[in-house]
Amino acid sequence: MVLYGRNPVREAIRGPRTVHRVWATERARREPWLAGAPAPVTVADAEEIQRRCGSPEHQGVCAEVSDFVYAPAERLLALPEALIVALDRVQDPHNLGAICRSAECAGAAGVVIPERRSAQVTAAVCKASAGAVEHLPIARVRNLADFLRDGKRAGLWCYGAQAGAPAEFSEVDWSGGAVIVLGSEGRGLRPRVAGACDELVSIPLRGRIESLSVSAAAAVLLYAAAAAGRRT
Repeated sequence: MVLYGRNPVREAIRGPRTVHRVWATERARREPWLAGAPAPVTVADAEEIQRRCGSPEHQGVCAEVSDFVYAPAERLLALPEALIVALDRVQDPHNLGAICRSAECAGAAGVVIPERRSAQVTAAVCKASAGAVEHLPIARVRNLADFLRDGKRAGLWCYGAQAGAPAEFSEVDWSGGAVIVLGSEGRGLRPRVAGACDELVSIPLRGRIESLSVSAAAAVLLYAAAAAGRRT
């Protein structure tokens, strides 16, 4: 995989992946964090870097790294009072990346995605996450509803985000570990996934438009849950 952008490459160097080679422009090569790169750094012009990574958003640097390794879902469930984000067919890589960034910053245990019909961890997701995926466990499961049932057996409460749900997110008890479940960009949670949740919660909208983006909703819920965890 070829990553691009300063934050993704820097966090790949800091994280567990193997960095095989880095390409940087003359200006980017002077970044202090590249001085300790564990792989050869080749000076290249912007056109060559774009050709290697396939994106004009490279910020003057790209790197060839080992493939992303997904975490076992059961490892997340084994953590005490874990805060987990489960995504039901979120297909936009920028949304997945933004959610991973919020999850890592909020101290979540990890993110769970389905194996099919969902965005996977690609270079675009790494860029959108600002490199957060290098430090955040991400698990893939065959069946998200089954994972939620496993989460309940592990003692976690599963809260599904759904517009119009009678319970507002500020009214629920986030302490003791939870799974935050968010649906796809256009259709929300599938009925079977919604049915596997303990409770459906909504985020009140004070303005004139009808919804938040899934990544913005994830940030709201993550920090509500994280704040509850600090109070306990």
